[in-house]
Amino acid sequence: MRPNGERNETTEPFWGFFDKTMGTAESAKKELGELIENHGFETVKPVEIIKRLCFHATDKDALILDFFSGSATTAHAVMQLNAEDGGSRKFIMVQLPEATDEKSEANRAGYWNICEIGKERIRRAGAKIAAVAGEEAAGLDLGFRCLRLDTSNMTDVYYAPDAVTQDGLFAQVDNVKEDRTPEDLLVQTMLDLGILLSEPIAVEEIAGRRVFNVADGFLLACFDRDVTDETVTAIAKRKPYYAVFRDASMADDSALTNFDQLFAAYSPATVQRVL
Repeated sequence: MRPNGERNETTEPFWGFFDKTMGTAESAKKELGELIENHGFETVKPVEIIKRLCFHATDKDALILDFFSGSATTAHAVMQLNAEDGGSRKFIMVQLPEATDEKSEANRAGYWNICEIGKERIRRAGAKIAAVAGEEAAGLDLGFRCLRLDTSNMTDVYYAPDAVTQDGLFAQVDNVKEDRTPEDLLVQTMLDLGILLSEPIAVEEIAGRRVFNVADGFLLACFDRDVTDETVTAIAKRKPYYAVFRDASMADDSALTNFDQLFAAYSPATVQRVL
């Protein structure tokens, strides 16, 4: 931040305007070093200052976004502040996966990019906060989910007629890219349906198949192969708001044919989707 829009003079970072007892770039670097020895950062924001800013500028249930999260100081500060005042603030950290120097200590320690350092800091800071909190740590939310921007999970299916071969037609039986996991499909489903990615997710086995239970039964999703009538019936009887399956999941034509009929019988209000 530069005063009066000046661009030609060397100025201090914003935390330089706070009392030095609240932290400096050097003390913040040392603080991070106590958690991650080989972090490789030269400029680090002090936790105490970010915590103070969050205290004065947000409510206890605020959602705090850091779009240049770096070493995840903001996440550390939010967790620490929640532990101190009983808040339920949440954080979103956004950071490009900028590679660390191949000759750096951070790279040699296995932190190939900045995001890996930030994730490890959140883990270790959370563990330290929990250790200090003792029995009170049971009420703290110190977990996080890590999401990576990627292309669609679905294969490209638009071809000119003269570009389609018989072998190519068989290759399109499965419309999901080969390297995608059920978790990838679940995230896509949640985004498509407008379900918050912070909702609780549990993994259950229903009639022998792996099923994701999102938001206490609001969404039930199964992306396993060879899903039978038994699986579909068991899910329908749970009466979820949304039920999502994979196009290539059905064990046979009979299961696919009976899909709508089973939901009509056991849970007609359920919104059904097939990827």
